[in-house]
Amino acid sequence: MNPAAASNPETKTPGPSGSATRLKLARKWHLYLGTLFAPSIIFFAFTGSLQLFSLHEGHPGDAYQPPAWIQTLASIHKDQVVSKKHKPAPTLAGEPKGLPAADAARRPAQPEDSGPKDQPRTSKFTLALKWFFLAMAIGLISSTLLGIYMAFKFNRSRSLVWGMLLLGIAIPLALILMMT
Repeated sequence: MNPAAASNPETKTPGPSGSATRLKLARKWHLYLGTLFAPSIIFFAFTGSLQLFSLHEGHPGDAYQPPAWIQTLASIHKDQVVSKKHKPAPTLAGEPKGLPAADAARRPAQPEDSGPKDQPRTSKFTLALKWFFLAMAIGLISSTLLGIYMAFKFNRSRSLVWGMLLLGIAIPLALILMMT
C-alpha cells in the first residue's frame, strides 16, 4: 500500500462505521420485535389493568359479578387457557348457586355474615400502588401505540410493519383458537 495514498483523505472510501452499522441493525430488530409483540403488550397491559381492581372475579356477598368476556381474558392472561367454565355467582351465604348437595355437605359451614369484611383490608398504600400500576398500564399502551405509529411513519416498508403486526395478532389468536 502506498503511504502517500493512505494519508490522503480523498482516497479513502467512505462507508458506515462499525457502530453506525450496529445501530442500524439494532433499529431494524427493534422495529421487527416491537411490531410483532405490540398486540400482546397491549393485551397484557389492558387485561392486567382489569385485574388490578379484581374486575375479573366476583366476591361472595357482592352484587358485582364480572362479565364473561372479562373472565375469559383474565384466564388467558393468568393461566394461558380459555376458561369455558366460569364460576357461578355466589349466594349471600357464600355458596355458589347450583352446588350439588353432596359437595355442599362436605364444605365447612359458613356464617351468614361472612363476606367482604372477612377479607383483608386494603391499605391506602396498596390502593395508591394499584392506581400507579393502572397509570403504568395506560402509559405502556400509549407508548406501544406511539411505537406502532412511528413504525408506519418512519419506516420505508409499510407492508413489513403490517405483516409483523398481523403476525403478532395471528400467532396468539391461532394458538388460543387451537386450545378451544
